[in-house]
Amino acid sequence: MAATDEHRTPFIENSEPHPWRRFVALGDSFTEGIGDPDPARPGSHLGWADRVADVLGSQTEDFAYANLAVRGKLIAQIVAEQVEPALELSPDLITFCAGGNDVIRPGTDPDEISQLFEDAVVRLSSTGATVVVFTGIDTSFTPVFRAFRGKVAIYNENLRAIADRYDCIVADQWSLKEIQDPRFFDDDRLHLNALGHHEVARMVLRALNVPNDLVPMQPDPFPNRTWREARAGDLVWARTHLVPWVLRRLRHQSSGDNLTAKRPQPLPVVTTPLISPSTEDD
Repeated sequence: MAATDEHRTPFIENSEPHPWRRFVALGDSFTEGIGDPDPARPGSHLGWADRVADVLGSQTEDFAYANLAVRGKLIAQIVAEQVEPALELSPDLITFCAGGNDVIRPGTDPDEISQLFEDAVVRLSSTGATVVVFTGIDTSFTPVFRAFRGKVAIYNENLRAIADRYDCIVADQWSLKEIQDPRFFDDDRLHLNALGHHEVARMVLRALNVPNDLVPMQPDPFPNRTWREARAGDLVWARTHLVPWVLRRLRHQSSGDNLTAKRPQPLPVVTTPLISPSTEDD
């Protein structure tokens, strides 16, 4: 599937250099980059934020980037553990994606989650920094999370209203049709793979109106599998990924317990070319 930009707000060509010098990313596994392993650092991850920082850093000499995101965090934890440290770093560009882990939990209220989100945006935007917020992805394509589509849509509408009130930039995952495709997701069917993170990075750079050389990526065709082979794959997925995820919920555990931010301080970005996502590994 080749990416197209026809359904989005038109990108306005910008010949001016971007104004940001210190970028701080807040969030959970999506912003940490889970699903997008770093080939240069075994056990580490790249992700859309690293990819955006690489582009921004390549266009200015005095650019620094910090990533405070930790996988598995709920919005209350992100607000309590990341907002104040982020403000102490004096960023002029902040990305804030939170609430996704809350929304997909049964019985949660997207309006209550949105209030926590707004409280954080008030603090983050009070510094005068550019704040980028993310809508949630349209989950209609995935049987596992299709039931939460209505909650995600309500949450998104609340986030759009918050962004409008506080003059935030919206990075709109809901309309990013390219990633509404299992081939853009990791084997766990929850996190984006390298292809997905690459497309999100392109979307964020469009939202920031930053020229870049990132090109759409095309995944491999869907494999030809029999019904029996597909069901066998579902069983492997359930045993490997779903059951451990459910058990952590029952035990009130998180995949991010005892983990710290991968990049807690703003550091210069080494602007060596990122390895483009390869369809051979998906």
